[in-house]
Amino acid sequence: MSEKILNKKTLELLPDTVTVPAYDRSEVTTGIVHLGIGAFHRAHQAWYTEQVLERGARDWGIVAASLRSPTVRDQLAPQDHLYSLVEKSNAGEEVRVIGCVREVLVAPENPRALLDAMTAEEIRIVSLTITEKGYCHDPASGELNFDHPDIRHDLANPHSPRSALGFIVYALQRRKERGLPGFTLLSCDNLPANGKLLERVVFALASRVDPQLAEWMHGNTRCPSTMIDRIVPATTDADRDRLEGILGVRDNAAVMAEPFSQWVIQDSFLRGHPDWGSVGATFVEDVEAYELIKLRLLNGCHSMLAYSGYLAGFETIADVMAEPAFAALARQFLANEASDSVAAPAEFDLEEYQRQLLERFSNRALRHRTWQIAMDGSQKIPQRWLGTLRHQLQSGGSIDLLTFALACWIRYVSAVDDAGNAIEVSDPLARQLKSICDSCGDNTYELATAFLQFAPVFGDDLQHSQRLHSALTAWLASLKEQGVLPALQTRLEESLA
Repeated sequence: MSEKILNKKTLELLPDTVTVPAYDRSEVTTGIVHLGIGAFHRAHQAWYTEQVLERGARDWGIVAASLRSPTVRDQLAPQDHLYSLVEKSNAGEEVRVIGCVREVLVAPENPRALLDAMTAEEIRIVSLTITEKGYCHDPASGELNFDHPDIRHDLANPHSPRSALGFIVYALQRRKERGLPGFTLLSCDNLPANGKLLERVVFALASRVDPQLAEWMHGNTRCPSTMIDRIVPATTDADRDRLEGILGVRDNAAVMAEPFSQWVIQDSFLRGHPDWGSVGATFVEDVEAYELIKLRLLNGCHSMLAYSGYLAGFETIADVMAEPAFAALARQFLANEASDSVAAPAEFDLEEYQRQLLERFSNRALRHRTWQIAMDGSQKIPQRWLGTLRHQLQSGGSIDLLTFALACWIRYVSAVDDAGNAIEVSDPLARQLKSICDSCGDNTYELATAFLQFAPVFGDDLQHSQRLHSALTAWLASLKEQGVLPALQTRLEESLA
């Protein structure tokens, strides 16, 4: 292992094949506070912002914050907040060093420091990648959950909040008190109408804190919706070791990503935004059509492949796609049930989009683990599958593959795969879901009934669909008797007969 790490002193040692910041980082001032500096933000929004700085902008640097762990701060701080973005494809790799992050704060260590950063006059955007769980809402209703422990804590501790919502509300309260304007709240999480959701939960919390603050916020905040898309797998030690061989220095904060990236943004900002449109982002009046296509096709198919593939013993999505039955599953789901439920904008080529998805899922260089994609299913399924399912039920369309996916998820949260191995289920409702599985035992009819009646995921309506119940029961029985891959192969053979 090299004794040297990536930082501003070692930039000049990097090989010519690596792209490094060509601007003077000391001239950059902060315009954005980002909450949730995980790998996705560094591979997506920060990557777009980096390109804007390369084009001459100097007032859109990023101060980022972790709301939980110091890990990313501890990786980036010794590296002068530089990190590598490695774009991986079947054709090879391209490496770029990103320099737009100016500082990383760790909220639990010093919540006041984050509130101070968000209160600074020059901050015009607060962006978020906090995952579905971070919105402290009921996924079925979309309303703020005031019984969430973080929300209860934040209401009692305005100077040391825990949740992203608490930091936003109390920072806006301080700005109001100091006569400063507010800021744009930019959700970059995989949620339908993410801006509307963020606005709803933030205003709900603000109204509880101070109704006058909520009234002031109507003229001093904007919450545009966005659609974000880039596959960003977790970085492994093997990735870091291989990158060290390329760079000649160690980068402990490197992120991996596919070459493809997409960002569609509702053009509704309070005090301007970086010129992301000049570097590939798309500004539109309404994001809904784009986000539904992404959620129902890409995310819906991704989750379907993750649960079914994991149960069948496959580690990565590319491994899953190498099995002909799963590749056929993806093609059929995208072309039929998923596409039937969306209306593409006139300029959008839906067939080409499907072709791109199948190619992206087959990227062997991008080891996107099925277990990683399967995390937090109870929070993701309402957005990724259930909207499509409701559309298909209402229109009389096919629900065969959707119910296959649901059956696989139910098998997954039972915490045992097809080979009898234990599954480490990472989900905020894991205990409740496992309890349902245990209480129903081998009775697939009762299992389908119990899950469809589980309102935190399925709401109150789907339990009344006999067609859905019958299809789900049938798939649960097939999976139990045959296992995922044989059951899928049988169904595909029957469909071709």
